[in-house]
Amino acid sequence: MIVWLNGTHGAGKTTTSPLVQRLLPDSRVFDAEKVGETLMDITPGLPETDNFQHWPPWRPLVVETARGVLDYTGGTLVVPMTVLVEQYWREISTGFAQHDIPVRHFVLHTDQDTLRGRIEGDTVMGPSAFRMKHLGPYAEAARTWLHGEARVIDTTHVTPAQAALQIAEAVKRW
Repeated sequence: MIVWLNGTHGAGKTTTSPLVQRLLPDSRVFDAEKVGETLMDITPGLPETDNFQHWPPWRPLVVETARGVLDYTGGTLVVPMTVLVEQYWREISTGFAQHDIPVRHFVLHTDQDTLRGRIEGDTVMGPSAFRMKHLGPYAEAARTWLHGEARVIDTTHVTPAQAALQIAEAVKRW
C-alpha cells in the first residue's frame, strides 16, 4: 500500500511522514524527491526546468521505484511528496493501479498565512523563494481538483503527531 502525503511546502509532510510510519506496522518512508535528485544528477543535464516533476521520466520512475520496494519488502510506503499538477497525479495513481497497489491519498492543508509563516520561519531549510512560489499553485489545485482526490487533514492548529495519528487511524479504517 502507498500512503501518499500531498500538500504544499510548509504543510508538514516531511515532519509528519516518519510519525505516520511509526504508527503503521511494516511501513517505510519513501522520499520520491530522491528520484528527482537522481534525474538532476544526469550529465549532461536533462532539458532545463524549474521542477523535476516536469521531466516525463520522473512520474513512472516514482511508480516503478515504489513498486520495486514493495515487491521486495511488502508492507506500506509513506510518500511525502507535493504533486500539484493533476495530469501528473493521474499518471502516478494510474501507474500504481496498474500494479494493483492501493493508494491512500492525503492532503495536509494549512491556511496561506500559516504556510507563509512556517516557510519564512523554517530554521532547518531557511526561508525559500521556491517554496513560496508554490503557494498560489497549491491554492489553485486545492480549489479545482486536489481536495476532491484526497482526504484533507488540516494541519493549521494540530501538531505533526496529531496529524499523523489522524492519518494512521484513517488508513486503518479505509
